[in-house]
Amino acid sequence: MPIITMVALSAGLLTATAPSAHAAAGATLPFTSVEAESESATTTGTRIGPDHTQGTLASEASGRQAVRLDAGRRVEFTVPRAANAVNVAYSVPDGQSGTLNVYVNGTRLAKTLPVTSKYSYLDTSWIPGARTHHFFDNARLLLGQNVQAGDKVAFEAAGAQVTVDVADFEQVAAAAGQPAGSVSVTSKGADPTGNGDSTQAFRDAISAAQGGVVWIPPGDYRLTSALSGVQNVTLQGAGSWHSVVHSSRFIDQSSSLGGVHIKDFAVVGEVTERVDSNPDNFVNGSLGRGSSVSGMWLQHLKVGLWLMGDNDNLVVENNRFLDMTADGLNLNGNARGVRVRNNFLRNQGDDALAMWSLYAPDTNSSFENNTISQPNLANGIAIYGGTDIAVKNNLVSDTNALGSGIAISNQKFLDPFSPLAGSITVDGNTLVRTGAMNPNWNHPMGALRVDSYDSAINATVAITNTTITDSPYSAFEFVSGGGQGYPVRNVTVDGATVRNTGTVVVQAEAQGAATFRNVTATGVGAAGVYNCPYPANSGTFALTDGGGNSGWSTTWSDCSTWPQPGQGNPDPDPNRNLAKGRPATATGSQDVYTPGKAVDGDANSYWESTNNAFPQSWTVDLGSVEAVRRLVLKLPPSSAWGARTQTLTVLGSTDNTTYTTVVGAQGYRFDPATGNTATVSLPSGPGLRYLRLSVSANTGWPAGQFSEVEAYRTS
Repeated sequence: MPIITMVALSAGLLTATAPSAHAAAGATLPFTSVEAESESATTTGTRIGPDHTQGTLASEASGRQAVRLDAGRRVEFTVPRAANAVNVAYSVPDGQSGTLNVYVNGTRLAKTLPVTSKYSYLDTSWIPGARTHHFFDNARLLLGQNVQAGDKVAFEAAGAQVTVDVADFEQVAAAAGQPAGSVSVTSKGADPTGNGDSTQAFRDAISAAQGGVVWIPPGDYRLTSALSGVQNVTLQGAGSWHSVVHSSRFIDQSSSLGGVHIKDFAVVGEVTERVDSNPDNFVNGSLGRGSSVSGMWLQHLKVGLWLMGDNDNLVVENNRFLDMTADGLNLNGNARGVRVRNNFLRNQGDDALAMWSLYAPDTNSSFENNTISQPNLANGIAIYGGTDIAVKNNLVSDTNALGSGIAISNQKFLDPFSPLAGSITVDGNTLVRTGAMNPNWNHPMGALRVDSYDSAINATVAITNTTITDSPYSAFEFVSGGGQGYPVRNVTVDGATVRNTGTVVVQAEAQGAATFRNVTATGVGAAGVYNCPYPANSGTFALTDGGGNSGWSTTWSDCSTWPQPGQGNPDPDPNRNLAKGRPATATGSQDVYTPGKAVDGDANSYWESTNNAFPQSWTVDLGSVEAVRRLVLKLPPSSAWGARTQTLTVLGSTDNTTYTTVVGAQGYRFDPATGNTATVSLPSGPGLRYLRLSVSANTGWPAGQFSEVEAYRTS
């Protein structure tokens, strides 16, 4: 019988999807989530959302919807599976705390679930574009009894208004027993009540257990400073619901000989603000070669794992990362052979999973089969540089401002940085409601972004078997986000299903090229392709149709406006200049007189070809096939420009490969006395996308010259 994997494709009960020939996306999780606003829940409260606006409560909720409960109001969930525990994602107003009363099949439990804003409402003013964020938090409860599928569990707000987002129902196993031969931290004086300081007891147990196991029995343990010198040892608990360590800095060490295995307990911090200079992390630095982290519950820290130094062949698997103020995990350079797989991450304050190739490249490392929900300031998964990296079979949902579901980027932040190199494999990922409006760019970020931010992308980027659902803006984005116009090259998108994208399937803003095969789209909000350079005139992006594509053949018609979600492709002004602002190239340019000057709308700036090298050509990409009937050619209107005649041929192409002559070689007179303009009439016939002017002579200067080339449909 095939394994059934829970995939969050709707705002209700997670949808069960059986794996096909390709592995299912996301982690295999020990719990089942139910959305408060879904049909599997009823409420006396108020549903909020959906909303994608930065800074709103609903925009950070799973499914972009939640249920708001005033005091005395409740939400009741139909239990989807056998369970004895629940975790609730919630929000309360800033500065407030309260409780959730818990009912099972109508009977109120003696236990309550405390809720607080203590770990929420972060302000990171040093991050451009950030606003107050991180509105939600998570709280868990062992019910003290078993419930079955179909039973009812309700939560009632008391003492504060509580917004309930989602409930995770889980059957928690009994506490594990102590491994034979292990050293218990309690034998060294650790206090399982959490009242005493257990730091030294943990250190003594680690020292005594070299080559063996440190046992953390059920209980709560308080550590007041970080552990260091951890190597050649296993730290093991009775299960992440049973053994809980309270520490905001668990391990902080710059190096280790390795062989560190951390498993089966919880580390819960007290980090309430993001201070980037503080190592407020579960692991800060290195665990050393051949180490592993598994079965952990990590919560209320700045970062789960911030990994530097030697972590070769580290495995991070089957963990939960909740409510970090920054990244869930960051491979901060020099990671070799690291595998991060089958983890669950919710409500991270920055990138949920990141590789950042600072000081040395991350190489041959991967993020595989992780489930990521609600990163609220950056990306679900971010690859910043590195060599031979894989991002495979992940499920990412509900990214917020400044982030895509997946970002493949050469944004360096600091030097020395190692850009993307080798083969970058992005395969089998599912992205749901990902992408956001970037307040710094004032335009949207796609669900999957390839970004030549600080340097050209020359690695081979293969994006395969992708599913993108309900992106509020675009599905695939190609951009040079630093505004320098670096190219994006060597990209293939093969096998993608795009459903209900808000604006376009492809948002191309960089120069470069990508090949698309077997990409099908339904429910496209505006147009198939937005192909407008950023910055303007920085170069063209060529989309090669590799076959099997459907549902996204149209091109957004006006680069002076941004498509809005669901608006459709507006009918363009039939009298507009088709060439204005479009990508332009030339066989050569003199000094600063670049091809884009001829389409920038300024008649005083101009393109000038390489001197004394006729013939020279200038080409503009109109973005789509157009029936051009008239050209207006201009030189600067100043009388300093003497009258001249330029001899030119007009050519056209639909693919930028095969050009045909539209108007044969003729001389055109430019005279400042009559505005220094010349008009070229084009015959009716097949349309053209690429317009080329080939200049063979100029009586006023030994080069081709145009201050503006305007193209019109009207004759």
